[in-house]
Amino acid sequence: MTMKSIGFVGTGAITEAMVRGILAEPAYVSEIFVSPRNADIATRLAVEFNAVQIASDNQAVIDRTDVAILAIRPQIAEEVLTGLTFRSGQSVISVVAATERQSLLQWIGADVHLVQAIPLPFVADRQGVTALYPPDEAAAELFDTLGRAIQCNSVKEYDLLAAASALMSTYFGFMEIAVDWLEKNGLERAKGQTFLAPLFHGLALRADQPDIVSFEALSREFATKGGLNEQVLSQFGGSGGRDALWSALDSVLARIERAKPR
Repeated sequence: MTMKSIGFVGTGAITEAMVRGILAEPAYVSEIFVSPRNADIATRLAVEFNAVQIASDNQAVIDRTDVAILAIRPQIAEEVLTGLTFRSGQSVISVVAATERQSLLQWIGADVHLVQAIPLPFVADRQGVTALYPPDEAAAELFDTLGRAIQCNSVKEYDLLAAASALMSTYFGFMEIAVDWLEKNGLERAKGQTFLAPLFHGLALRADQPDIVSFEALSREFATKGGLNEQVLSQFGGSGGRDALWSALDSVLARIERAKPR
């Protein structure tokens, strides 16, 4: 997988995030083609970055790039891909959500080199963590540039990380519940948000250190025996918090697996 030029079929939020990360200094490639589907995003990127060119259509993206990145909604993936002609041996990275690999290959209709990826919006700041399947060193190098790549050895591993990525909204929802509680008890909402955002940021930085063996060990580190943190953790688990989270993740994984052809 040689990456001198990269093209994006689909120009949505993830495409914009990836382009911004790829072209942050030092830029990873010197030439990026984007489809004109979302004119606002495509124009914004082309104006901001000299390396970005707006292709005439999706086929032009495929024809003019070493690596084609599929960044389209799963609902229209079949329609879009079956209407395109790919080169045999062409390198393709799919960031299409919840879509089975064999379906993508069938719709592409050519013997391409396909890697699936789950980039998150933080790749714009080169802070994202991206799951890849199958393992591919060139694709991993790209996503390591955008933060960090995790190469999955099986579809099951990839699906599990896809399910875990569904925790993002819940993370912010958890913070929102805490802010609601603070406001209800008399604290200005802005002060609550100002306090909690860096608190959680600091915890995330601590969790991402190389000496961390497990999150359970961190939980013990921050839960003094008989202290307030231990009390909240115990009550959260005792009130069904752990079971509710497991149940939600189970349901998301089942949804991902149901989307695959039998």
